[in-house]
Amino acid sequence: MSARIRIVLADDQAIIRDGLETVLGLVDDFEVVGTAADGAEAVALVAATRPDVALMDLRMPVLDGAAATRRVTAETPGTAVLVLTTFADDADIVAALRAGARGYLTKDAGRAELAAAIRAVAAGQSTFSAPVRDVLLGRIGAAGAAGATGASAAELSGSVPDPVSEKALAERFPALTGREREVYALVLQGRSNAEIAAALFVGIATVKTHINALFAKLGVRDRAQAIAHGLGTTAER
Repeated sequence: MSARIRIVLADDQAIIRDGLETVLGLVDDFEVVGTAADGAEAVALVAATRPDVALMDLRMPVLDGAAATRRVTAETPGTAVLVLTTFADDADIVAALRAGARGYLTKDAGRAELAAAIRAVAAGQSTFSAPVRDVLLGRIGAAGAAGATGASAAELSGSVPDPVSEKALAERFPALTGREREVYALVLQGRSNAEIAAALFVGIATVKTHINALFAKLGVRDRAQAIAHGLGTTAER
């Protein structure tokens, strides 16, 4: 990655593209290298410019954001996709994660949150806004309870257990050790390595060791894939 984070913007609304380009252009370590009005244009632009981050809307013509994300992660794997969209329903979130998005924000995010998310995904981390984390945790809980009882997620509405409880994770992921389940629970809550270390009273190096171990056991490569795995899906990269 270059000293400046190179960004491609993809959104079908010109006013959004122009606004984002202006806002991000004011950040010293950002460089917007191009904008796209649809998913197909975004895929071609990413392939041509090889940016560090593609900021991707979901509802776009020609090729939607999830399909464009899948193409980008397959054809230009050095580019991290950060979804920025109006929608935060579970179907959209899961589709984006399965396609390989590394982060997911809604358009009500402030400039500071957006800048932090761009830096995070450019550094290989995953990031989700608070409303998105709430949806993900609710879906994980419903999936875990459905698997344990044979009920559907709809039948469980109103009585979904804590999705990151020790019992729920032990039932769903028996190969993980107790400590790995504790770390996984905090990953699912969107905690950073430093926050996990503080919560568990261990060093960051220890947290990284546990994360590497649980990722290996889950067969995932990063936090986005780990969360997708918790949903019962796999985020293809």
